[in-house]
Amino acid sequence: MKPVLIALTAVTLLAACQRNAQEAGQAPPAEAPEAQPHTDPQVTPAEQAAPLTYSRDTAYADVELTLPQAIAAYPDLHAAIYGEEVRGLREFLEGAQSDHTEYTGEEGIQPYMREVTYEVAGQTARLFSLRETEFEYTGGAHSNTGFGAVLWDKTRDRRLQPASLFRAGADLSPLDQALCSAINTARAEATGEPSNLTIGDSADWSCPRASQIPFVLAPSTTEGRAGGLEFLIGPYQVGPYAEGTYQIVVPQSAFRSLVDPAFAADFAGQPPRSGRVSSQDPVTQAR
Repeated sequence: MKPVLIALTAVTLLAACQRNAQEAGQAPPAEAPEAQPHTDPQVTPAEQAAPLTYSRDTAYADVELTLPQAIAAYPDLHAAIYGEEVRGLREFLEGAQSDHTEYTGEEGIQPYMREVTYEVAGQTARLFSLRETEFEYTGGAHSNTGFGAVLWDKTRDRRLQPASLFRAGADLSPLDQALCSAINTARAEATGEPSNLTIGDSADWSCPRASQIPFVLAPSTTEGRAGGLEFLIGPYQVGPYAEGTYQIVVPQSAFRSLVDPAFAADFAGQPPRSGRVSSQDPVTQAR
């Protein structure tokens, strides 16, 4: 019998069975279940469900978000960051469209840009730390760079405020001084000139207090611990734009006495590098 004829015969028989079942007050035979999509047993459900990127390219602006694969292990953290950042990027696109639409100049405006990237910084058995870097261009001679930081408590599955790492009411002056000293050393190396910034407000540049700057955990020579804190300082914060950014690591030995006892076990050893661990050259041309 030909295949087509076999198929038609099967359909006819199935329809007849269903009619007979309905006449007898019985439920019709169940249809065969649909084939389930193939899944990779080596990929967890959290990893399958976690979007790690988001991007849109319009006539008015380009936006992009990149998250590290490691964040998929913490679904609540991932969902919160992804949702917050995507909402922000969509608002940025709307603002760019409004600016370009309202502009009446003959030469027009170059498209705006915002790129947000998260990277895993130091982490311990309890704490997971992410560094956020944002590049944004909205006109002018160059783009701008900004930083953010995320601290996640793995054991309680919740986000921590940076201040919670320190004892309640602790005087952070020793950490402020250690950070300022490291900034002056880094600036002197970067500019070739002495740097004598002090803490507090100044008509020129000054050292920020540690509580005013986002920071992440720095890796350690002791496995599973944090060797210090890495402070993320953007352009214009301690010097002119041409100096770029400063990512300053302060060893945990400089502030260990200030750490809350609940997190004391998370700090040990020394960071592989201290002072200015990396720098981002400023973008001097508009994109």
